[in-house]
Amino acid sequence: MGLRCSWAGTVWRSSPAKRGAQLQAALVARPGSCIRRLAGGHRARQVQFSRFLYNEAVTVAEMASTAAARTAGLVAGRDVLAIQDSSELAFGGQAARARGFGPVGRGGGIGGLLLHAVLAVDASTGALLGPVDVTVRNRTGGKVRPRSERPTADKESQRWLDGMFSAAQVLREAARITVVADRESDIYEEFARRPAGVHLLTRVAQDRRIKTATDENASLFAFSDNLPEQARFVVTIPAAPGRKPRSAELALRHACVQVRKPKNGAAPDLPMTVSLTLLDIRETTAPEQGEPIHWRLVTTHTIDNPGTARMVLDFYRRRWIIEDYFRTLKTAGFDIEAAEIEDPDAMARFVGAVAVTGVIVLQLVRARDGGTDQMLQEAFDPADQGLLESLSTKLEGKTQRQKNPHPKGTLAYAAWVIARLGAWDGYYGKPGPKVMRLGLQDFQLIKYGHQLGSKDV
Repeated sequence: MGLRCSWAGTVWRSSPAKRGAQLQAALVARPGSCIRRLAGGHRARQVQFSRFLYNEAVTVAEMASTAAARTAGLVAGRDVLAIQDSSELAFGGQAARARGFGPVGRGGGIGGLLLHAVLAVDASTGALLGPVDVTVRNRTGGKVRPRSERPTADKESQRWLDGMFSAAQVLREAARITVVADRESDIYEEFARRPAGVHLLTRVAQDRRIKTATDENASLFAFSDNLPEQARFVVTIPAAPGRKPRSAELALRHACVQVRKPKNGAAPDLPMTVSLTLLDIRETTAPEQGEPIHWRLVTTHTIDNPGTARMVLDFYRRRWIIEDYFRTLKTAGFDIEAAEIEDPDAMARFVGAVAVTGVIVLQLVRARDGGTDQMLQEAFDPADQGLLESLSTKLEGKTQRQKNPHPKGTLAYAAWVIARLGAWDGYYGKPGPKVMRLGLQDFQLIKYGHQLGSKDV
């Protein structure tokens, strides 16, 4: 394989590993397909893929563990963000529910799976380093006890704690670890049980009780509203579906807070309070489209000056990377929800494979401008460098503008080659996930042909 097969390693016997490598190549070439089309019309390969996806010995946990081991080898000495989030995958209505897919979406009438991912990102450069953890859950549906009567371990919210613990283990060689998440991760127990050496940064979801010098049960939101402004920054808000990129002036307020233990549902062994830093961020003027930004964040980082406040703000803004990742898996790249696999367990393995493969595509998208300072080996085998350089020479034109502008051996250099193979003209626009996926498909075909001596590159 030209690309490293993140899950096809020593965790399985050789034949499943080989089929895993072939499946990765097929996912790049023909995403969103049924098994027959993934196999390219080859009956033998169709049987192999079916056996792989229906093999109970092949688990998403093992795929994630093998991919995470590669990520662990890239983080030593780095300031690393472990960005986690969840995304529901919808595979149909009542017919999907009848096949055993659990409820997703409002009302529970749609059948699907819940994908939870933790991605490692270099805090300084924004380089996507790789997956830390991937889990795929099929909800059972049915009646459950009220949330207040269940421990966190019996709730879906346990996934946020599991992601935190995975980050602590996988990224332990990093200089600093910060787990970043949105509002669903606003869980008291997560802050109370965080491992040593791990920081948390979470957007606030609910108005909590806090302890102040004058009030044992003050409101977090009211306290936040009364804080004085301490700094202003101008940042770029990236484009999103239905939203253009724009500049925004943000006013920052921050203070230390003592968050009180919830009255209901909290484990008895949790401390009565946890000490956190509140960071309130508000856009100073309303934008032309949508609502002005207002983020309330809580973190275990100490904020004592505008510089550290801006650092924590920028950490949270990196969270958009995981939103791009889910778009890559869905409409922007792999169209995973169009896959035609009827068995929920087989689909879960398929989703796990796509989740790992999608990281490589997004790595190339993010590296295309050279801003992530990543080397080729973070996504490719070192032996691929010669082939990439040969392809670059053939794809370059006579003018300086038509040449690969990036240093050899960098991931940006490889991204330029892959984008050109994916039909990017080198001039207009920026190559996105679909272009990179198509380019990877061509690169793999050329690689196979080169290995067989059947292509002149």
